[in-house]
Amino acid sequence: MERIDSKETLIRLINRYQNLVFSVCLKMTGDYFVAEDLTQETFLAAYKHLDQCSVDAEKAWLCRIASNKCIDYCRAAARRAVPTEDEEIHSLELPDKEEPLRQVLNSEILEELRSCCNALPPPYREVAIAHFMDGKTAKEIAEGSQAGINTVKTHIRRAREMLKKTYRKELLQE
Repeated sequence: MERIDSKETLIRLINRYQNLVFSVCLKMTGDYFVAEDLTQETFLAAYKHLDQCSVDAEKAWLCRIASNKCIDYCRAAARRAVPTEDEEIHSLELPDKEEPLRQVLNSEILEELRSCCNALPPPYREVAIAHFMDGKTAKEIAEGSQAGINTVKTHIRRAREMLKKTYRKELLQE
């Protein structure tokens, strides 16, 4: 008799909380298929320990089981993801095939940005080159010039807006 009540209780819990448990698992793992598996594991664990659940706390109890299952899964996945010494050596020996292409594209983009910065009117040109090309902060630019920091910040903002317009026009012309 007790077995039948457990099965009915499990069916009721699944029907009522299946979507909630799945969403908890999906949110914590970020993987749809893993979340499905962990949802099943959650309800299996709940079935084994139905005697420990009170009726008025079953939602929180199921969510706790689900989150614990997800935490265990993520910890195990992190342990599996740690490369062994052989894998580290092997990864050092193989160069990235896309790296030369990425370097060329990055240099082309930087060259386009430099030419767009050089096309800006004088008060913005120097600030744009210093900020966007040399990576200086507004404070560093202000210290190296006679302009105040608020003026430099304004010049950076306006130069950014001008660069957006200029860069977009070049992309549209290609």
